[in-house]
Amino acid sequence: MGYTNVALQDKIREMYPEISEKGIAVSLDFDATKNAYIVKFTKDNHELTTHLEKKDADDCMDGIKCVYLGVQIGQFIKNFELRQ
Repeated sequence: MGYTNVALQDKIREMYPEISEKGIAVSLDFDATKNAYIVKFTKDNHELTTHLEKKDADDCMDGIKCVYLGVQIGQFIKNFELRQ
């Protein structure tokens, strides 16, 4: 399946609206050696970097939520809010 990094970022934001609601920035790059996307979430001076396997990214583009990514996003938001 072919898609751009920007399209995947947009799809992640669409599937997980809490990212935009909480003002979290998303960036990602494909790591060919790991066959996975390295996804970085940032807000203020807080940062979370996680991996999104290529198959999970493909599923995401097909509208299937990635449970692992959702858990990571939820934990990042929870940790960020606890520190405020």
